[in-house]
Amino acid sequence: MKSFLSAMLLGLVAGNASAAEMTVQNDSLTNFGSAIIQAGFVAGEQGASWLTSPCDGNIVAVQVFWLSATGATGQLLGDAINIYRSGTFPTPGALAQEIAAPLLTDGVINEYRFLDDNNTVPLIVPVTNNETFVVAYRFSENPLPSGPSLATDADGIHGGRNAIYASLGPGSFFWFSSESLGVSGDWVIRAVVDCQAAGGSADVSAAISTTPSLYTPGAAISHTITIGNVGPANAPSVIIVDAFPAAYTGTTWACAASAGATCTSGGSGNISQVINLPTGSHVTYTVNATVAAGTSGILSNTVTAVVNTPASDPNTGNNTATANTAPESDRIFASSFEATP
Repeated sequence: MKSFLSAMLLGLVAGNASAAEMTVQNDSLTNFGSAIIQAGFVAGEQGASWLTSPCDGNIVAVQVFWLSATGATGQLLGDAINIYRSGTFPTPGALAQEIAAPLLTDGVINEYRFLDDNNTVPLIVPVTNNETFVVAYRFSENPLPSGPSLATDADGIHGGRNAIYASLGPGSFFWFSSESLGVSGDWVIRAVVDCQAAGGSADVSAAISTTPSLYTPGAAISHTITIGNVGPANAPSVIIVDAFPAAYTGTTWACAASAGATCTSGGSGNISQVINLPTGSHVTYTVNATVAAGTSGILSNTVTAVVNTPASDPNTGNNTATANTAPESDRIFASSFEATP
């Protein structure tokens, strides 16, 4: 990868952070500061910033400066922005999250807070105080010689904080420090960490209902399960477990999320998954099964929600809900008994 350098003055535009959010960056670029276009990338290569979290919290946004010589080439659908765990510089660790096909606007710092185009699935990546993580932009095509492309600041580079995933030939990519490939500035690639979200209390609760209220062997049975978070903190990692009764056959389930929550859309068999529950959000599972012929006695189904770090649950007493369903024959027996003179 060889860099094409072009310095220019520009205004910076990014989203407004709340008082609890901190922008993490290596670059020194300010409003109307001097930037350098790095347009020597090829498709599949990445430019990456190694950043350090200032607190226990969540990465809730990433920012990428996208620049051409004119600053007016419009918008481009990019390949991906990747967030990695720390590895051994210059090679990142495991992929923590990917924002696919980001829309990049020329001449501004583009900020991304959601994983989808509809802005319904928030970006939430838990981090700890002083944890190093990596934010990288991956190119889908070769930039034009005049950009638009990634840009760096113009006042020197911090060693061990900037990297490039460079092509050495068809299908051959390796990580290098940016300075070893001749880049002289820090990537204007940043992250926003919500420090207030860390270690906060998230009151997560579970509820379950059954239809019909009494079961018939050989017939259908369904449950509606609701998992909600009344806060005050976000709960980005909640484990949901429901091991259904052995008498259930052909069990399937679907999950619907609201208010920024995320869950797997559906599956079969038992439920065992990790969901994300921002404050004020909930997910609803709809479970459908058939009760095996010859079943008798009470069918007991219990769902449990376990809140993982960085959040903690101040009230674990409402994290479990149980539905006990009796057979329809119990109603018939009770009615017959009551009718006896």
